[in-house]
Amino acid sequence: MCIPMRTNIVLDDALVQEAMAVSGAKTKREVVDRALREMVARARRLDLMDLYGSDGIDPQYDYKSARSGDD
Repeated sequence: MCIPMRTNIVLDDALVQEAMAVSGAKTKREVVDRALREMVARARRLDLMDLYGSDGIDPQYDYKSARSGDD
């Protein structure tokens, strides 16, 4: 459940306008919400290097032979 939190902040108007233009957001609230969600999602994403040697990536996998079609 999301409980909205009201706050007053001072934002760089030019930056907000640019963010709205590139994101398609219609309001300042929407652009700030999108920015916060993106920041959280980016922070939670695993770095590919963190997966090296885990069950996801076999350290013995030869990607060069896979590209060339050699078996």
